Amino acid sequence: VQLQASGGGLVQAGGSLRLSCADSGRTFSSYVMGWFRQAPGKEREFVSAITRNNISVNYANSVKGRFTISRDIAKNTVYLQMNSLKPEDTAVYYCAASGRGGSIVFFTTPPRFDYWGQGTLVTVSS
Repeated sequence: VQLQASGGGLVQAGGSLRLSCADSGRTFSSYVMGWFRQAPGKEREFVSAITRNNISVNYANSVKGRFTISRDIAKNTVYLQMNSLKPEDTAVYYCAASGRGGSIVFFTTPPRFDYWGQGTLVTVSS
């Protein structure tokens, strides 16, 4: 698994961005995929996750209703559509993949994930 995140940038509050995370491997559909973020001086925090079969998703309360995670298995890519962005959404966003089992509600901490992308910076100005 080799994850490459992209799509970050500078946006005004209230704006939108779509992050992408492409996997160059052949087993993309075998992994639970997640997004995390890390703001300066803070710990990495969970944003969203999606199951292997795309049936179940989970979101942090702070982004629920504003962010949408999706996956295109044919393109080996997972997306994070971010709407109504706020300055507090400013962070480096990381995509991650997990080969572990269990309910999607358990995939909210970094140790649950085995592979990480390099991160893409999102800056939301007020």
